[in-house]
Amino acid sequence: MSLESFHAKRAAIVYNPVARGLSRRQHSLQRTITVLAQQGIEAKLVATHGPGTAGMQARREIEDGCDLIIAAGGDGTINEVANGILHTRVPLAILPGGTANVLAREMRLPVHLERAAAIISSLRPQSVAAGGIRIGASEPRCFVCMAGAGLDAEIVSRINLDLKAATGKFAYYACGFGQVLRPLTEFEVTVDGRSFEASFALISRVRNYGGDLEIARGASLLRDDFEIVLFRGTQSIRYIPYLVGVTLGCLHRFKGCTVLHGRSVTCQVPANREIYVQVDGELAGRLPIRAEIIPDALILLAPHEYLAREQSFVAVPACA
Repeated sequence: MSLESFHAKRAAIVYNPVARGLSRRQHSLQRTITVLAQQGIEAKLVATHGPGTAGMQARREIEDGCDLIIAAGGDGTINEVANGILHTRVPLAILPGGTANVLAREMRLPVHLERAAAIISSLRPQSVAAGGIRIGASEPRCFVCMAGAGLDAEIVSRINLDLKAATGKFAYYACGFGQVLRPLTEFEVTVDGRSFEASFALISRVRNYGGDLEIARGASLLRDDFEIVLFRGTQSIRYIPYLVGVTLGCLHRFKGCTVLHGRSVTCQVPANREIYVQVDGELAGRLPIRAEIIPDALILLAPHEYLAREQSFVAVPACA
């Protein structure tokens, strides 16, 4: 397939019917079929059967002749779909419908379903790397945006799901503030052979974090590496200054924070401890983990303006 001349003819919209952003907008989701038809794309809706099924269903649609897969939902749904179409060279497009919509916000896609669908034929296919991760003894999987170990995954593990369904991102903030006085455990992180200690390790392919913040400010989907941000501290209250650094865009200047680039990351579990891991915003297991870059893993449809910006951005060498 030539990326320059690509134009989709048949698409499958794989969606999570219980995603917060979609459950209240079923009529909008249905109307995307008409919006895509106006662009010469024959599309159908494919509801996921349950957790972990989106990837299998996406791959089945490719086998049935679809030349475009559209993931509708949050970053967790996008992650599942990406795992199903890895290395197929069938492009992936996004209709944001989750809580944080990190990938959609990173690419500055419209958050309204029909508006996002209306620009799909104008998006450009771009080959991008992904993160490959093995958690404990589990099978390897990929991630599109980020993986985190330590504090943020601990917060994800404690989220009140009813509050999340009712209030969205507020549930994460509420849970985060509830962790302020809790002790944290530091663990060993190795980046391309260099060892560090951290109580929160972020392994990121994107700058956006949670939809509102930028932590890994040197990351890019167009780079072939991760930006790794490591935070030290055994008390959660230590993270209040870090949050100030994130807000002011000067996190790298704060003592206890290390920012670097790498292609291989391992996090080891301390003796008799359990450290949680999140992948693209979803709880994924516990340490140990090993993450590595997978070059040319996916074809992603992205706005021309975003790609132009990122190409200029990655032309400037990153400081490791």
